[in-house]
Amino acid sequence: MEVLNGIIENYYYMVAIILFVIGMYTMLTHSNMIKKIIAMNIMDTSVFLLFVAIGYSDGGQAPIIKEGAETIYVNPLPGALILTGIVVAVSVTAYALSLVVKIYRYYGTCDYDEICEIRSQE
Repeated sequence: MEVLNGIIENYYYMVAIILFVIGMYTMLTHSNMIKKIIAMNIMDTSVFLLFVAIGYSDGGQAPIIKEGAETIYVNPLPGALILTGIVVAVSVTAYALSLVVKIYRYYGTCDYDEICEIRSQE
């Protein structure tokens, strides 16, 4: 029962794990490159959620120190790192999508298996 209560109290960790597994499953089972990019973004989002959840404190406040006040503060470092991570993830996604567009123009398909077949015939 304690384990179940622990899972319920920290549900955001479970959501992050489930999102990561969904993204990993999609990356491994689909050969369409657009779906792989979407799966990579799902995995990125799950990692961002995990880091933000680690920095969260229940009942915590913004880290503005006041004299004489004993309060719990939320760690601002994961939030700052995640903002940087989001910018990097958007840049990588844009670059990957531009590569997929170039590949589609050259081969006429976004399916990795079909591209391998076309390349083996050349």
